[in-house]
Amino acid sequence: MSIWRVPVDLLARSRFVVSPMTDTVAALRALHSPRRPWQHAWRRPHLGAYQQMVARRPAVRALLAAAFQPRWTADFLTLAPATAAPSFAEELAVVAGRGDAQVRADLLVCRPGQLPDVLCADGLTEQVVFLLDWVWTHTVQPEWPERRRRLMADIVARTARLSAEGWAGAVAGFDPEMRWLGDGWLRVNDYPAAPLPLDRAEHLVFVPAHCARGWVLWDQPTRFGMVYPASGILAETAPPVPDGLDRLIGANRAAILVRLTSPLSTSQLASVTGLSLGAVGDHLRVLLDSGLVTKRRSGREVLYWQTPRGAILCGPMAAE
Repeated sequence: MSIWRVPVDLLARSRFVVSPMTDTVAALRALHSPRRPWQHAWRRPHLGAYQQMVARRPAVRALLAAAFQPRWTADFLTLAPATAAPSFAEELAVVAGRGDAQVRADLLVCRPGQLPDVLCADGLTEQVVFLLDWVWTHTVQPEWPERRRRLMADIVARTARLSAEGWAGAVAGFDPEMRWLGDGWLRVNDYPAAPLPLDRAEHLVFVPAHCARGWVLWDQPTRFGMVYPASGILAETAPPVPDGLDRLIGANRAAILVRLTSPLSTSQLASVTGLSLGAVGDHLRVLLDSGLVTKRRSGREVLYWQTPRGAILCGPMAAE
């Protein structure tokens, strides 16, 4: 398995970051090879335009075939963000600065042997930039406010868990293969590889994304990161709030209550509503005291759901 040795001072400087480029690569992965039902559903309205774009560009077709391999993704698609709040344009400029020779070298790590002629021509980096900009413009940017809200809500929940449980708690649930082993050792996947000391690293980031599985980010030897599936990405569109319920108990409490037809934790509610953990906790206490929700501990989480009284308020009779 692949393990990183994280120095104490690097861990102290590490942070959670929202990366538009990482979410764009996650969208590209879903367009290229969806793994989960929700990815197929998200991909469906974009598929026709995406396939037409790829069909018109042989270099992009060859690029996709070479860049995504079962156990490796080309490094120019997995660069760690250099700042705490990067814009897509800033991250795209970093990819553009990679250059044709480096992009080919990254592809050869994924796909050893002779590259197709179309990938040996000048302008390869321009093809990469075009592809990423197309995916961002046509699929991610129109959804970015909502995507960013979910990603930020996940970070709020992770940060709270970090304060309460340390890195073992914060990293828990990243991915089945990712875990904090203690004593500065971080397992990033189950691939066979020698332990990698991050003694020269200047940045270590943890990046939530709309993805099915996480992956490693790096721009060796100075920048490293880990991508993980953000909580809340499987949440359906919020159910409608019955007319008048928001005026009766408040808009945020109503938004929480209508979601609790099935058990959810405080962290999950924060992810799907965009409220802070503290605000969610305050609203849940009021809903508990009024008998509209109940709770039960499940492992390390406390789950909440509607009582019969809460269900009546959220039912079709409430609008009448």
